[in-house]
Amino acid sequence: MKTHKDLDICKGGANTKQPNNSSTHLLTNSSTDSEVVIKVEHVSKKYCKSLKRSMWYGVKDIGRNIFGKSSHSDKLRKNEFWALDDVSFELRKGETLGIVGSNGSGKTTLLKLLNGIFWPDKGKITIRGKVGALIAIGSGFHPLLTGRENIYINGAILGMSKKEMDEKFDAIIKFANIGDFIDVPVKFYSSGMFVRLGFAIAVHCEPNILLVDEVLAVGDLDFALKCHRKMADFRLNGGTTILVSHNLQVIKNICNRAIWLNEGIIKSVGEVNNTIEAYERYVNLSRNITFGMNRVRTDNYAEINEVEFINKTGERVKEYNFGESLILKIYYQTKRIVKKPIFTVSIFDIKDTLVTSNYSNWDGLNLDEIKGKGFIEYRIDKINLSPGKYFCSVTLAEIEVSNPLDWHEKCYAFMVSGKSNNYGFFNPFPKWIHRRA
Repeated sequence: MKTHKDLDICKGGANTKQPNNSSTHLLTNSSTDSEVVIKVEHVSKKYCKSLKRSMWYGVKDIGRNIFGKSSHSDKLRKNEFWALDDVSFELRKGETLGIVGSNGSGKTTLLKLLNGIFWPDKGKITIRGKVGALIAIGSGFHPLLTGRENIYINGAILGMSKKEMDEKFDAIIKFANIGDFIDVPVKFYSSGMFVRLGFAIAVHCEPNILLVDEVLAVGDLDFALKCHRKMADFRLNGGTTILVSHNLQVIKNICNRAIWLNEGIIKSVGEVNNTIEAYERYVNLSRNITFGMNRVRTDNYAEINEVEFINKTGERVKEYNFGESLILKIYYQTKRIVKKPIFTVSIFDIKDTLVTSNYSNWDGLNLDEIKGKGFIEYRIDKINLSPGKYFCSVTLAEIEVSNPLDWHEKCYAFMVSGKSNNYGFFNPFPKWIHRRA
């Protein structure tokens, strides 16, 4: 007989016998491996956009099931859509899986299926082990009961006896840092207190599998650090974790594998850096953000007539690899003498945050005058911007920057691809030195 510490749960939908093998995505090669603790086979889940129609469908399905008829849950009806569509993967003991994707891609739905909150309409889910989950703020808490009472109720749901919960109670309270609010009804808790208590219960009830949604972002820095340390200890002790987050750097730091979901379909799965890179490339290219030709020209006799990005071999490009040389050529044409010309280049990220702004005269290019046609080169020998999409503004001014003749505001875009193992806008490529005192 299997105890609550060695559960073998199978959740099957309507169409488990004849899966669609054309879109199988597996994290491991062997489906019979004894180390596999989560196995998801061709799982699909549908929702209805209309609440009224959804309730009517539910009544019809229950009626058909009472009379032994199929509810045809594998087919879409009016106003229904697939929140997850033919998702398959495996996860071994000790692995940490990150799930990324835009809002509405099916990430939380997948976690809820794994946690048993919902059942799949198609496919099969097999889980071996006890699951601890933190999927939504306050999930599993009764608002009228105190924090103390909710701890024991959640422990019982997770298969823990009162004696076991008594032994772990002080550790849960200390980790959650609830203080005097432990005997206050949780309906009066802040979102941060909900998260601290929920996570503390989930990790202290000895789960084999931990499901964590983005709700950890609600906590403060001190709590976030405690969570990361606890999750690291959990992994080192052989625990299996699935983490959903929009913070891609957190996914990179914690997970060794990742799944990218898009509109309920697995677009990429495998090693974390490769999956994140594929997702970032899609996001940056699909955000067809253009600021338009926001051009201000104050002098009919001086203009910037072309801007191009080239690489070190002289080829025109729109994308650079991280660490590659970037060259920006600014072509100008003047029909009069422009005295003490100043060229500027400003770079902005996808969120319209200024990354850098450079002035030709400040950087040592001091020209007395220009007339006719020519070009200026703006060079970065080693581009260290974090991978993503960037926009450039360029200007031509005379004598002072405050006297622009031609201003092109965020009219030019380029991509940086590859990997950067750091936080922030750029990697300064520091040198690390260790000396004994």
